[in-house]
Amino acid sequence: MTRSQRLMELLVEINRRRQFTAGEMAEAFGVSKRTILRDLQELEAIGVPLYSEVGPHGGYRLMKERLLPPIAFTEEEAAAMFLAYESLQQLGELPFEAETRTALAKFYSYMPADAKQRIDSMRHRIEFKIPKRPVGSPHLKLLLSASVARQPLRIVYDSKEGAQERTIHPVGVYAENGFWYCPAYCRLREDYRLFRADRILEAEPDGDAPSDVPSADVHLGDWRRHASDTFFRWVSLEVRLTRNGVRRAIAEEWMADGIQVNEDGSGSYAGRIPKPDLSYFASLFLSMGTDAEVIEPAELVDDIRDRLRQLQQQYL
Repeated sequence: MTRSQRLMELLVEINRRRQFTAGEMAEAFGVSKRTILRDLQELEAIGVPLYSEVGPHGGYRLMKERLLPPIAFTEEEAAAMFLAYESLQQLGELPFEAETRTALAKFYSYMPADAKQRIDSMRHRIEFKIPKRPVGSPHLKLLLSASVARQPLRIVYDSKEGAQERTIHPVGVYAENGFWYCPAYCRLREDYRLFRADRILEAEPDGDAPSDVPSADVHLGDWRRHASDTFFRWVSLEVRLTRNGVRRAIAEEWMADGIQVNEDGSGSYAGRIPKPDLSYFASLFLSMGTDAEVIEPAELVDDIRDRLRQLQQQYL
């Protein structure tokens, strides 16, 4: 067995045992204790989190992080990983931002020079534009971890009524238009609510909260279905679109699935929208000008007309 092979197998064995002595590893690999000590020093140098204890009951143990076994990547796979990372940089914040940077730094340092040059060149040839927001989401990692572990959190949320303390059961997190959002079951409202992550002022695990949550297996794809009608109050939306309106509507992720396109390129949209968000949709369709004509709901049509009258008065 070559030294490089032994180091890889030693890393796998360390991850399996998590606590061991140099003598035990020397016996397992059929080498001297001195050789194993050199191997352990080399693994520590590349970032393996080992903790050593001296004395008759001493030895080594792996810190709390679990280690993945070595994985061989092709140059194309390595480039794809860096490209995926670059696509997320415009978000400003990621749930595991620091860990992502250190992982890629380790990855990059072991790549051959020509592969590094290709990746460096690629960074100047592709760009992902996401609106930058001057707000932070310091609890993003905790929100994601709590949703995976189904752990309740006590938060202080900056709502329209001011800062409020709540206990929530996060469903997950997602990014949209430069903001991070967290759907969660709210104990205060006894229903599902959508929280903007940057408006969560404080967050910590809530060990006193009841563990039972209605529809505990909900996920990001279906949480809205579990929210009560009093929260969303869905209304039907119907819009006629010009050819250019179709092209603009397709760029709106929420509209893409409901668009019907005619032979001449014009089309229509039919679907449902939350009634509390009518103001947002009025602004959206007003910005599309004559490329979109809202047919229903009547409240949305009235809102657009009021805005047009106000705009006309402003420029008279």
